[in-house]
Parts: sequence; structure tokens; C-alpha cells
Amino acid sequence: MRTDTKDLVATIAYMIGIKKHIVEQCFDDECHELLEKLYADKNITSLRYLCKLRTTLMFKFKKTDDEMRFNLKNLHKLDWYDADNIKQLEKWDIPIIKTNYRSELYMEDFNRLITENIDKCKEAFPDWVNWGYIRDLFVIPSYKKPGVIKKEFDKFMSKNDYYPFQMYIHWQPEDCGSLLYTDGKFLSIIYKQHNDVFTDFTKYKDAHDDTKNNIYGFIENSYRVAIAVDCENSDVYKLYSVLKNLDQHELTKIEKIVLYDDYHTNCGWDWLGKFTHIPVEHVMVERVTDQKSLVDIKMTAGVCRDYYENNITSFIIVSSDSDFWGLISSLPNADFLVMYEYSKCGHAIKKALSDHDIYYCSIDDFCSGNIEDLKKAVLFDTLEKYLPDILYLNGKELVKQIYTETRISATEKEMQNFYNRYVKTLRLKVDQEGNFSIEINK
Repeated sequence: MRTDTKDLVATIAYMIGIKKHIVEQCFDDECHELLEKLYADKNITSLRYLCKLRTTLMFKFKKTDDEMRFNLKNLHKLDWYDADNIKQLEKWDIPIIKTNYRSELYMEDFNRLITENIDKCKEAFPDWVNWGYIRDLFVIPSYKKPGVIKKEFDKFMSKNDYYPFQMYIHWQPEDCGSLLYTDGKFLSIIYKQHNDVFTDFTKYKDAHDDTKNNIYGFIENSYRVAIAVDCENSDVYKLYSVLKNLDQHELTKIEKIVLYDDYHTNCGWDWLGKFTHIPVEHVMVERVTDQKSLVDIKMTAGVCRDYYENNITSFIIVSSDSDFWGLISSLPNADFLVMYEYSKCGHAIKKALSDHDIYYCSIDDFCSGNIEDLKKAVLFDTLEKYLPDILYLNGKELVKQIYTETRISATEKEMQNFYNRYVKTLRLKVDQEGNFSIEINK
């Protein structure tokens, strides 16, 4: 059993202006670190304040207009607007207060400012989400045309209960319960509103709490613990999803990750150490003959050495290879937890583990939607290797080659997005000495 993540909906909830205490009540348990990043992000917070102003103006449109018209008041002097938000926006060079203004002009201003600033928030969302669908929640197309804003206003006021926490978004309101309940529900609804379907549930499904608690319990009950990885029989991105989606405090007791690698494996292993706080040892295993890998033998020897010489008593084995049952059965006083992949692990090894009360779980169960930092680093590094010859290559074919080379599973839409966002925007740069280079617009 797996659970839906809430990173996307927490970000949307904050951006559209839902009260902070409600955001924290709904999402702080799962997304505390994310919320702290959002609070500190000037672009995200600026958009939040603009959305709050727009929603408040919709609710208080006539009352605001009357105060301006008859009492010469302005927004920062009206109790129903947050004067501190307005002051902060102006400090950030986003002008709000205008003289001789009316509600209609302010509404046009807010829509213009949201349209101008929304793309600055793009980095808050992973590449696998269609940015156009997210952007459409904030931007009212053709808002300057007569009747467009009036139509949105009437829709919002007549179906206000269908809007998340009664905050305005640009959508076709429907009675769907809570749009911002989970990432899975949110993606399903907004894709459907664009006559599209989001199908990759691995991006928003995470391992169940029981799985995580079993891992935490294993670590907590261990005297000294290390992770040993068979890189030939494991996926670096899936392993990173495990490390990324576990509580970082719980992982501090893990002394090291030892990667037993072969030159034939994924180049992504070279990057793992840069994206985890756990020390990483990378053991490259040479081959005596090209046809025979010695990774399993080297890993067995390494685990035994750590047990007998370094006093490490517990090991998390990351491999789907049944050969490691020989290792496990040879160290009866050591404690083991095994992480495997569904497609690579047979029934026999699982039965042996169960019969000996050794806990095992699949690295496939952990959410892969929030590991873009590692994937981008590997993709950019591989792309940079091709830059000297870029003029002689086809950009779309190059993207396919890069994904194949880095062994990153991706849909055609994801690869197209990478092409549009990073390959089509490659820039020619010249330094002070006049030397040319090609730069990735990261």
C-alpha cells in the first residue's frame, strides 16, 4: 500500500493565498521543509500576496470602490486588505498603490502583475508537471477584453464553495471535494480540465508509513549501520527516492553508503554523494575479463570486512540479486534489511528472507516525483559533454540519446519538455578574452 504525496498541493495552497495557519494545519506534517522554502522564496511569496489581493478585491469589489469614490480611501487604508503585504510588495519593486484609482483598474493591475510574475515561480514545480496547466490556474487569458473579468467574477461569486478555501483560481469550478487534498487528486483534476490524463502514479505515490517505520526501527535498533549497494542490480534514481523521502533526522545514524560499482553501470552513481548528507564510498570494481563482473564478490568481501574489522553490526543491502543470500546466511549475528526492485527480484529470495524474519521492501514504492535535482545534475552533465559538437547534432535525437545514456525513464512529454526548456534555449557566450562557449540555461 502506498500513499499520495502533498508537495504540489502544498505549493499551490501557499501560492493562491490560503491563510498560513490553514496551510500549516493541512500540510506541515508532510511538507514542513518545503513550506519553509516557500516562505523564504521572494518570487513565490510575491505571487501569494498578489493572489490574496485579487481574491480580496473580488469579495470586496463594490465596497472598495465606494470607499475610494466617496471617502478617498486607498487599499492600504482599508481594513480588509493586508497593508503589510502591500508594503512588502512595494519594497520588492512591485508597485501596488496608485492615486485616483478605482476597483476596476486595480483588478486589471493585479491580473497584469500576476501574469508578469507567474513564470518566476516555474522552478517551484518539477519538469514532469505540465507548467502550462499550473500557470493557467493563476492567469486569466485576455483579461483586458471587455467582459472577461466580469465573467470570472460572476463564476467565482456564484460557485465560491467549489474554490479551494474560497480563494480564487482560474478554472472551471466543479464539486470535487477538496482539489488540494493530495497531489494525485490535484493532477487528475487539472489534467482532465485540459482534456488530458496524468498516468505516472510513481511521481506522486510514496511508500506507506508502515514501510518507513520499519526502516526507522531497523536503524534505531542498530548499534552501527551502513548501506551496501550493488550498483549493477539497483537503480540510482530509485535509491535516491528512498533517501529523499525518508526522514532526514532518522537517517543521521547511518554511517555510510558503500557503492560497489562497475564501469558498465549508470553514470548517475557518480553524483549520489553530492545529494545526500550520508558519507558515500564509491568502490569501482575492475574486471579480469570483460564478460565477468566481480561486483557481487567485492561487495560480499566489503560487508564482511566492515562487520569483522569496523564493528558495523547492521546492513541495509540494496540489491535484487539472490546471490547475496549467501552473504546474509554467512553472517548470522549481523542484522540485515534488504531493498529490492520488483522487476528484478524473484519469489525464492523473498521467501528465504521471510522465513528468517529479515525485513525487505521495494525501492519502487518510494515517490520519484521529487528527485529532479539529481536527475537534472546527471542530464546537464551528460548534455555538457556533447556541447562542443552541438552544431552537428539533431537536438531532439540528442535528448533521446542523453536519457538513454543516463538511464532515466521518462515519457515523450518529459523529454520534449527537457528539449524545449534546456536544449532549445542553449546560449552562445563569449568571455572577456573573446572565447566562445555554449551555456545551458539552468
